[in-house]
Parts: sequence; C-alpha cells; structure tokens
Amino acid sequence: MVSEFRNHPLTDFSNNQNHEKQLQALEEVKGQLNKTFPLFIDGRDVETGDILKSYNPCQKDQVIGNFHKAGKQEAEQAIAAAQKAFESWRFVSPNERAEVLFKAAAIMRRRQFELNAWMILETGKNWVEADADTAEAIDFLEFYGREMLRYAEGYPLTPVPGEKNQLTYIPLGVGAVIPPWNFPLAILAGMTTAAIVAGNCVVLKPSSDAPAIGYKLVEIMKEVGLPDGVLNYIPGSGAVIGDHIVTHSKIRFISFTGSKEVGLRINQLAATPQKGQIWIKRVVAEMGGKDAIIVDSEADVDDAAKGVSAAAFGYQGQKCSACSRAIIDESVYDEFLEKLIRESKQITMGSVEDSNNFMGAVINKSAHDNTLRYIEIGKKEGRLVLGGEAGDGAGYYIKPTIIADVDSKAQLAQEEVFAPVLAVIKAKNFDHALEIANDTEFGLTGAVYSGNRDKLEKARRIFHTGNLYLNRKCTGALVGGHPFGGFNMSGTDSKAGGRDYLLLFLQGKLVAEKI
Repeated sequence: MVSEFRNHPLTDFSNNQNHEKQLQALEEVKGQLNKTFPLFIDGRDVETGDILKSYNPCQKDQVIGNFHKAGKQEAEQAIAAAQKAFESWRFVSPNERAEVLFKAAAIMRRRQFELNAWMILETGKNWVEADADTAEAIDFLEFYGREMLRYAEGYPLTPVPGEKNQLTYIPLGVGAVIPPWNFPLAILAGMTTAAIVAGNCVVLKPSSDAPAIGYKLVEIMKEVGLPDGVLNYIPGSGAVIGDHIVTHSKIRFISFTGSKEVGLRINQLAATPQKGQIWIKRVVAEMGGKDAIIVDSEADVDDAAKGVSAAAFGYQGQKCSACSRAIIDESVYDEFLEKLIRESKQITMGSVEDSNNFMGAVINKSAHDNTLRYIEIGKKEGRLVLGGEAGDGAGYYIKPTIIADVDSKAQLAQEEVFAPVLAVIKAKNFDHALEIANDTEFGLTGAVYSGNRDKLEKARRIFHTGNLYLNRKCTGALVGGHPFGGFNMSGTDSKAGGRDYLLLFLQGKLVAEKI
C-alpha cells in the first residue's frame, strides 16, 4: 500500500550538521569537476569527440564538465533505441513503472546534498534555492508515481445493457523532452519521469547550460534498473539537433520548458506532418511570464515589500514565475517603494558556495549582456532607484535593480527580462491595477496583497493567470498543492505537479464487448 503523498521537507541549513553536510558535498563535487561525460543511448555510453563545456556562472572560467555533443546521427540512434524499447516498456505494469520512480526518489533523498552542490556550482543557485529544486524533483517522482497508480484503476463509465465496457489510458510513444537550465533537476526530472511512468520512452536533450545535472538523473535511472532505451540522454546544439528531433516522424510528443520564442517555434514545427508520420504531434509547452504583484491601498505594505523583493530577486529573477512588475496603488506607492528599496538593499550577492549569499550570478554572458541592455532601456523608461550595474567581474553578476515610475505599456513592463530587474508601476486604484496586470501577452503567475476580502475575491475572478497567490509572493509553487502552468503566451495550460498532468502523456482507449 503506497502512502499518501507528502511534500519532501526543505533542509534547515541553520542546523550545523546540515550546514557541514552541504559544505562537504560541495568539496566532494568540486573534486569531480572538469571530467568528461558521454551521451547515453540504448543503455550504452556514446562518445562523439565534439565537446560542449559547462561553466560555473559565479566563477565564469571554472569548467564544471565536458560533454560529448550529439549530432543528427546520434539523435537518430536515440530515437531508434526509444522506439525499440517502447514495444516492451508500454506493456510493463503501471505498478512496476511507478516503483521505478519511487526508487529514484529514494536515491535522490540519499544524494540530496550532492545534487544541491551540482546545482550550486553549475547554475548559480544559492543553497536554499538548490535544496528546493532537489526537493521538488523528489516530489515530482513521488507524485507522478502515485498518479500513474490512480490512472491505472480505470475510468468509470455509464453502464450499457448487454455490454462490458472499459476505458483505459495507454502511452503515446516516443517523446522529446527539452528542459530548461533554471530548474535543472526539478523540471527536467518532472517532465522526463512523467512521460516514462506513463509508459513512454524519452529522448532527453538537456540545456547546454546545465548538462551535468541532467546526467545525474541518468545515473539515478541506471541505478534503479530502468530498461535500456527508455531514457536516452543527448546533449547538443539546438541548431544541430533541436529541429531534427522536433520534426522527426517517429516523435509522438514534445515536452518543452523555456522561452516563448523557442516554444512557439517548436509548436509551429510540430504542427507540420512529416513523411511517414501517422499522428498529430502533441506539444506540451511551458513558456515565459511577465508576472505581476499588485499591492493594494489596504495591504500590509511591510509584508508586501518583503514578498515582492523575494519574488523579484530570488535566484537572480531567473524564474518564469518571478515578479518582474510591481503594480502599486498610488496611495501607498511612495511608502511601498521606500520599504522595497530598504528590503532589497539587504540582499547579499556573490559566489553561492558561500551560504550567506542570497544572489549569485546570472546564467551566462548572453544573459548578462542582455540584462544590461534592458537596464539601459529601463533607465530611459523610468527612474532607476536601485542597482543598475554589473557586479564582481569574476562571474556574471548583476546587482538587484529596481526601476520606478514605469509606464504599463513600456518595453520593460511588457517583455520578459529573466533577470534581477523589477519594474514598479503606479496604479490609480485596485481596478486599474488589475487592468495593468492583465495587459500583457503572458499569464503565468501573479499575486495580490490586500486586506480587503472583496478585492481579493475580485482578483480571483479577474486576474488572468494560471497561478494566482493572495497575500503571498508569486514564486514557490509546491507539487500537489500548487499545480503549475499558465495561460496565453505562457504555455499550453499544462499543470505540472497536478492531477491532470499525466494525461498529457496518455491517450484513452475504449473497449466495448457484447455479453
């Protein structure tokens, strides 16, 4: 009997024992840096000689690992291996498939500090953010395993006299999983294992900014005995293999998390049937956001300032759920801005190997340069009140930046920056604030701070986001408790960590028998 799902607890690093374990794990992982990692296809290591290097964004010259890159030939091999494995994996019982996930979750719990360390070094996550990422990955494994067992129980049908009828859910086939770098374990593991537990086989193309963490999932799945070909790991250039995988006639579905531009391109490419393709490809796309927090005239301004600062600058603003617009009622605008600046000035920035640093570096040089470009745009569109410049040149550091008095139609208020840059916008009243919040092509997360129940209820009805939070920050969704995914250009309305997510990797089959 499987126990009821519970979220994995976060690590208390104020506990000296936990703190020492994380320090030790960091030292152990640092001793493994600059090694070379193969592709993993059909249960075998594959080397191509074409190498991709992964770097530490906080120490931009430090090599995390060297990764053999897949070309079209290796992509073809991976798809063929997945096709072959699907013929048997799809008939493995849901109980056995779920058990694979439960065993993998147990290994992740055992290796939690090590996995944290890889993320701290490869993606610049602070200790708390990295630990939350690992915890979420564990949650996805535990939750999706239980969900597969639930779906396996069958679907209630209306009785038909003289017939015995049954509807079951069967897997789709071979899918491409293309995860992001910003939740390099949680989202990668969630997307991959949801497909696998549903009976599909996967070609996994990890982000070029976080291939080491993707390889850790491969190690874990090898340890639990996942059959050869069910999971194939092929890091590589999107320009070389990305379109090839997406358009391949044998790929049944594409699960993607990343930018709006790439998500739309995948959707467009997948919509065109290829020679030999006998299905309409299913695309699960989780894309960007331009998330807003509204601070009402009747809000607890101190609490709101803390929530906005945490949501805007947690993990350097590199979350699709991050607050990038603070929409403030004019009656509390000056008070809020003063408190927000004071709160944000306390943020510590530097190498996140040091647990005292809240902010690390942005992920790479491209992100660094793009952020500085947006800051220059923001200076023309509003009033710079905090930050606005790069930090220590040893890494890709950008100081937490607040630009006030931004017009709701300005570029900084409409385009996703994906960095520690916050636009503060003044609203005439609550209705105007809701109007501004909805005036974007995105619809992922949002939040409202108000002590007025009627206003909160109005936000429930009007604020058009997939995840709306009342009197709390707009980041920090928990598997099972906050199914995650948004509207409009934020994606295909999927709800990761929710009870309908596995349906995206399944199809219903009805069998009616005359009796």
